[in-house]
Amino acid sequence: MRKPLSALAVLGLGLTTAGLGTAVPAAASPAAVPHAGFTAPSSQQADSGASEAFFRAVLKSVAEKRAANPKSTAAVTVVYDASRAPSFSTQIARSTQIWNSSVSNVKLQSGSGSSADFSYREGNDSRGSYASTDGRGNGYIFLDYAQNQQYDSTRVTAHETGHVLGLPDHYTGPCSELMSGGGPGPSCTNATPDANERARVERLWAGGFAAAMDKALEKSGRR
Repeated sequence: MRKPLSALAVLGLGLTTAGLGTAVPAAASPAAVPHAGFTAPSSQQADSGASEAFFRAVLKSVAEKRAANPKSTAAVTVVYDASRAPSFSTQIARSTQIWNSSVSNVKLQSGSGSSADFSYREGNDSRGSYASTDGRGNGYIFLDYAQNQQYDSTRVTAHETGHVLGLPDHYTGPCSELMSGGGPGPSCTNATPDANERARVERLWAGGFAAAMDKALEKSGRR
């Protein structure tokens, strides 16, 4: 059963009115393959490596920029551009807060333009919300209007952001698993990663980033 928009707004988890009133939102451009959605695909055409491909695209972007300062010992910062998803500013901010308080080896930070490692977009798509990479090193998260009225919007956003940090979908998992996405159904409102998901992100950004960094430094001629 779909939650009415008014109920979502009262809970503080709904969409803002921008782009959802009488104006007709722009339809999503065809998603590039691979893409990882909030709900399980209705067909078997989904790329099983979608989450990994998206993570690698973001990792590559971060590594190449950080190569300019290879001696930095601070946590890795991943910059996102939310300017193309104004209706979800509240959910994106909340998702960022959740992830930044859950892990320490990587931090999400708002930015724009060339400084961004990935972006958020909004619109209508029959496949719902998803994380995608265009195959050229660019990643983005698409947030679907209808799905974000049916499911808890902060959970949707935090789930898709989980792909940025390297987590795959696990639709058969319980509601306590953020990456189970829409698997547990619309009644699930948990937007926080569990202990195993947090630990996995910490491992990826402690060791996985080092390998990507080495490649970026080799490419720039610093090694």
